[in-house]
Amino acid sequence: MSDNITLLLRAAQNGDRQATDQVMALLYADLQRLARRRLQQAGHLTLLDPTGLVHESYLRLQASGQLDFPDRKHFLAYAAKVMHSIVIDLVRRRQAERHGGGLEQLTLNTAVANLPPQGDEQILRVHEALEELAALEPRLAQVVEMRYFGGLLESEIAESLGVTERTVQRDWQKARLFLSLSLS
Repeated sequence: MSDNITLLLRAAQNGDRQATDQVMALLYADLQRLARRRLQQAGHLTLLDPTGLVHESYLRLQASGQLDFPDRKHFLAYAAKVMHSIVIDLVRRRQAERHGGGLEQLTLNTAVANLPPQGDEQILRVHEALEELAALEPRLAQVVEMRYFGGLLESEIAESLGVTERTVQRDWQKARLFLSLSLS
């Protein structure tokens, strides 16, 4: 199945709309899982459900025209990033409407399913700190996005970035330290 998806991604890159639709159909369950995880982090802050988030991600993917994904893992990593972007955009719109909200302590870990819903301010603070990290160390920011927001395993991240698992572990430790200092 992985080879089939890779072939479909190549066809989509060459402008085949049907191939794009087939990739979405084949990876729909994985995209739903990513969306559920992302929305669970955001709690009640969005009006989207996982299906809505997947569909909005698909629309943004189509609009961007960026269909250059060498394999399934790269596609899912990009989808996680798009979903994160959608939630951030929704939070920013809400913030513009109501300027305020309670601040809560933020803990970065990979037990995403066990985290309490995050507040608007928290989500924006994490996003801004992640942008700052990306400006300084792009690979560290990619590791955070793939692991924390995308829920990918260290082995999947390592394969996607072309580094060893130990490098991903070190990058994760560095990124967590940077983010904890930025958010304190």
